[in-house]
Formats: sequence, C-alpha cells, structure tokens
Amino acid sequence: MNERLAQIINQFTDPSAQKVLVVGDLTLDEFVTGGVERLSREAPVLIIRHEETRQVPGGAANALANLASLGVSTIAVGVVGEDLQGAALRRALIKAGVDTAGLVVDIERPTVTKTRIAAHARQSVTQQIVRIDRKSDAPLNADIEAQLITVIQQWLPQVAMVICSDYMEGVLTPAVIAVCLEHPCVVVDTHVNLYRYQGAALFTPNVPEAEQAAGIAIVDESSVRQAGEILLAQTQAQAILITRGELGMSLFLKTGEQFDIPAFNRTQVFDVTGAGDTVVAGWTAARLSGATLYEAIIIGNLAASIVVRQFGTSTTSPAELLEHLEQLAWTPDPTIS
Repeated sequence: MNERLAQIINQFTDPSAQKVLVVGDLTLDEFVTGGVERLSREAPVLIIRHEETRQVPGGAANALANLASLGVSTIAVGVVGEDLQGAALRRALIKAGVDTAGLVVDIERPTVTKTRIAAHARQSVTQQIVRIDRKSDAPLNADIEAQLITVIQQWLPQVAMVICSDYMEGVLTPAVIAVCLEHPCVVVDTHVNLYRYQGAALFTPNVPEAEQAAGIAIVDESSVRQAGEILLAQTQAQAILITRGELGMSLFLKTGEQFDIPAFNRTQVFDVTGAGDTVVAGWTAARLSGATLYEAIIIGNLAASIVVRQFGTSTTSPAELLEHLEQLAWTPDPTIS
C-alpha cells in the first residue's frame, strides 16, 4: 500500500495535471521573533531584541502556497489592499508559483495581516507572546464583489476543482459562494456555518467546528460518527472529513462508509498554524493524481504531520512526503479501495 501512496505522490509534479482555483480570505502571516533581554522600566512588559521578521502566505494564501509546493497548478482569487502588506503577499505567492492574476485590489480595505510576536530566553524554545491583527469588518464593496464573481466565472470551465477557504474575513459572500458552487467539485474549509455551502463535494471541519455545526459535543467514537452523519445531512455533501488533532481524522461518505486514520505525529507538534490548509492541499494533490478518497486522506494527514513540526505557517513538498512515508510505522488497510 505504501508503494501505491509513493506512486501517487510522485505524480504530484506532473505538468499535465489540471488547475485548482482557490477562492477565499487571503492573509499575510507575519512572524516577528527576538530574544528576551529584560523587563522594561516603563511598564511590566518584556523588552525583546529583534532578530527576524518573516512574512509568509496565510489563510487562503497558505492553502495556495501548500498546493503550489506540492506541484499543483493554482490560481488565487481574493482581495488585497493597496498597501505594503498586499504587495508583500502578492510577491510571496508569485515566489511560491501561484497565479495571482485573480487578485482584486480594494483601496478601502487593508490586506488582512496577522502579526505574531514571539520570543525566547537563552537556551529556550521560541514562544508566541501576542498577535496583532490588521483587517476590516466592513462588508465587501459591491463593485469588488462583482469583480470577484467575474474572475471566478472566467476560471470555472478551466479548473478541475474549486477550494473555498473561508476565514470569515468577508470575501466569501453569498453571491461569491453561489458562483463557486456552480463547479461540480468544490472543497470547503470554513470556520462556521457549513450550511452556506450546501451541495459542495467535501467539507473539512476540525472538532470544534464540527461540534458547533452539528450541535453536539464530540467526546468519543460514537459522537464523532453522529456528528459526521448530521453534517452529511445538513450539507448534502459527498463527504465530511473531521480533523481530530492527536486522534487523527475521520472521513464520512454519503454512502454510509467511515474511514478513520490515526495521527502520524503526536509528539513533535510545535505549531498547528495552517495545518488544516495543508490537509486540504495534500488531499487535493492526491485526488488530482488519481488517489481514492481513502488514499487522499492518508496523504493529507501525512502532510499535516510534517508542517506541525515547524514554528509558524509552513508548507511541505513531495520529497518530504516521500521521506516521511518511508518512516511511517502505520500501515494502511489494503482491503480499502
């Protein structure tokens, strides 16, 4: 079975592979790190000597970067501001190999930016201290919304899949969602209100999101199955993938089948930022390379187990996937197709 998974991963970089459209809330993740020197005399706060500032794609942009790093041809559709952060995000996406022609500039909104301040003492690990968010809570301008819809309509006939990466920052309005759902294969990663995307192919909630949507507490195998069944009925989806952290993942199909995959990395977890985006990227790349649903969630799980070992938003590659696949002690069920 692992040989089969390796064959799938090796096909990720096939130049003939089809394109994926990612529509969502683009974010610039900024990581400012330094060493703690002493307590300030001005206030009871730490004085940190700056060492590094790193700017990387976050939110829906992280999904794009993950897909591109796995060899998937990706097109970004979203909103950025006319500011330094928007320019930095566009540069980062282009560097990652993402097509940014679908980005819409809104001069009235700032680029969503999440600045994480982290520090370390001598001979200690780096830890996040505070996060500063830059964004607008105003509804999306009607003209900007119309531009997004036009871009999406232009790309829909040309892509194999649409991913809606919804961080509730305003891009995925009802009208934008409706046009995305015109595509037959839509993957939804949203924090709340899954029902807004009724009819999409796959939803990927984590446990808190699944609990909120299903209206029940997930405390054991019975309740996770109940939640999966409720969400399938609520969304009319083909599949629901509930990511369960240290307990792995559970995939529920509308046919009534359930697949459970254990976590591949429970001890070396340093930062889960963006891990859900990596799951979606790994799953998507695998499906585009001919993987079954079962094989695809194994590869998505493996990809996430790699990125959580690193501090900050990060990506993985086919080479890393193959390396970690060789070290994987768990063996997939060969009877599942």
